Amino acid sequence: MEYEEIRLLKQSDKSTVHLVREKGGSRVLVRKKLAGRHPVYQTLQKNPHPGLPRLYEVAIAEDSTTVIEEYIEGQTSGEAELSGKQFRQVVRELCAVLEFLHGKGIIHRDIKPSNILLTEECHVRLIDFDAARMPREGAEQDTRLLGTRGFAPPEQYGFAQTDERADIYALGVTMEQLLGETVRKPRYRRVIRKCRNLNPDKRYQSMRQVRQAFFPGGGAEGCGLRLR
Repeated sequence: MEYEEIRLLKQSDKSTVHLVREKGGSRVLVRKKLAGRHPVYQTLQKNPHPGLPRLYEVAIAEDSTTVIEEYIEGQTSGEAELSGKQFRQVVRELCAVLEFLHGKGIIHRDIKPSNILLTEECHVRLIDFDAARMPREGAEQDTRLLGTRGFAPPEQYGFAQTDERADIYALGVTMEQLLGETVRKPRYRRVIRKCRNLNPDKRYQSMRQVRQAFFPGGGAEGCGLRLR
């Protein structure tokens, strides 16, 4: 399939991201050209989830990866003003998508508000898997030290090989930022503190544990988010 560029969305020494349109069609998509090989995108393409962008094409060359993915209308969670009810819905869906990813052996490694898009219906879409990896048995540390300072845990900077507890740490930082002044429940604060423990052995050990700590009664609720 051939595409025509609409506009540049992001560019760095590691990636170039364009909004594109199918030639001869009307569908708008996102095209990412990444430096290096990113086989995690192939795994994601084979394992779709409603909390992730749909991947239409993944092409891996010797030293680059090209991805064509769904363009999602919405705003980042960091831009939205969340009520307590909306905050809980966002956290619930984040827990669900991360539990799914970890079940496939995928560690996102860059959980932060700007990588969490919210649709008009307040559904979460987790984006940007450029730093994602799949743990390798026997490795003592990550081969590529990526992530966002302030959100990434200590082990993500070469102290050990990251596992799902790295995402749990970043989720804790993200929840703390999204929490703002709208929700002050001590239980939420306790959950966040445990997620953010510098020692991975003292954090929650799985997303299921995080979800059960945050929502001990289970159940679901609507969001009703109005995006600006």
